Amino acid sequence: MKIKFLLGGSSIAILLAGCTVTPKPLTPSEITATADRNIQAVDANQEPVSGPIDLYEAMARALKYNLDYKVEMAQEALKGRELDSARFDMLPQLVASSGYAGRSNYSGASSLSLLSGRQSLEPSTSSEKNVFTADLGLSWDVLDFGLSYVRAQQKADEVLISMEARRKVANRIIEDVRTSYWRAVSAERLLTKLAQLETSVTTTLGNSERLAERRLTAPLTALTYQRELVDIQIQIRQLQRELVIAKAQLAALMNLKPGTEFTLVLPDRSEKLPEIRLSGEDMMMTALRNRSELREVSYRQRITAKELDAVLLRNLPNFKAVLGINYDSNDFLYNNDWLNVGARASWNVLNLFRMPAQKRAVKAQQELLEQRELALTMAVITQVNVSRARFGHLSTELESADRQYRVQDKIMYQIRSGHKAGAISQQTLLREEMNTLVSEVKYDIAYAAAQNAYANLYGSMGIDDFGPDVSGREDVATLAASLKRLWQDRQTALKLD
Repeated sequence: MKIKFLLGGSSIAILLAGCTVTPKPLTPSEITATADRNIQAVDANQEPVSGPIDLYEAMARALKYNLDYKVEMAQEALKGRELDSARFDMLPQLVASSGYAGRSNYSGASSLSLLSGRQSLEPSTSSEKNVFTADLGLSWDVLDFGLSYVRAQQKADEVLISMEARRKVANRIIEDVRTSYWRAVSAERLLTKLAQLETSVTTTLGNSERLAERRLTAPLTALTYQRELVDIQIQIRQLQRELVIAKAQLAALMNLKPGTEFTLVLPDRSEKLPEIRLSGEDMMMTALRNRSELREVSYRQRITAKELDAVLLRNLPNFKAVLGINYDSNDFLYNNDWLNVGARASWNVLNLFRMPAQKRAVKAQQELLEQRELALTMAVITQVNVSRARFGHLSTELESADRQYRVQDKIMYQIRSGHKAGAISQQTLLREEMNTLVSEVKYDIAYAAAQNAYANLYGSMGIDDFGPDVSGREDVATLAASLKRLWQDRQTALKLD
């Protein structure tokens, strides 16, 4: 007995040891393999850059290859698959099963008389030692069907919510691309000029220091000149800092690996911003109809309203109907196959006590969503007004920057002519070259900000930055052409769908 106990205890110990799970961190080789795989997959299957990229190609590449947008597309696809799966939950259950049972001897039994207390029958059996069974059962639960129908409707609304989330991300990406593109255009135009100017400033600064050391100029004059040159140098580096990251940001939005060489189409500076011909009231109403955040809240309100239906269904009596086909290989049975039909009703009476609390929880969720909808409504109205005011203000700033740039260009023409004639000093020439570059950069930055404000104006109204025919799966050229048509139409007038 002791030996059996020890063997049993050892078996249990071995079983428990086998079920023990300990944390197993990734090995360095696994981490390296994952990193290599990810770096290869980041820009896999992308169309290579074959020429200078214009604004519409940049937007097209962002919509097609930006990983944040791909995440939202995958999320939308996942919700669609979950809806497909939820539809099958409404179907009846059709279960097929089979089994085998075997014994080393026959199962037998005898009877005991309750009157005399004596055995009334000799031991007998009604089952073979080896028995095979099979059955096919069809069951349908009316309550489960109702709940599954409600859940499927909620899943359908979740699909629509994921579509709104994708729209929101797409519009944000388009806005970011417009800003980064115009800043990158400014960088393409000016970084080389800034580098050349910095070289001239550094050379002139060195010459001035050497002249001061030799006492060939008055110390105060030399130091004042050096201070101006250092100020110019600081401004150059500040402008370079503003511009040098713009192209990297644009490459990231287009999902190009860092270091990928590409050039940009450089539009001339004569392009004007379109006028907005829509009243503030119309813009607000358009936003309240189209903003993805408000639509998402409306869909969540529908989901919550359906949750009240689910609470009611969960508290109803349960009715289940069963139809089955059965087979048993036991030869002692008179009928080895048969058809069974049944129905069963049940009701958990305690659910009646849970129902008021469940309804209160759902109504509290509805009230929360109503307050969130009002808060979002106010936020949307504010964003529309701010976007409209911002666009107007930045348009005015752009006009001022354009006027400053044109005036400075004329001044620069006069300064160069005077320097050639010997009437203008090198110091004055460098200063005005710096002022010219500053005015160019300011104009380009103002233009980029105005373009961003123009796109943000559509975003604040919830108007898609791409047409309804765009899925993001088209090739880059087709997608760019569609985006170009849309935005050129908008440059004629602010058209609402």
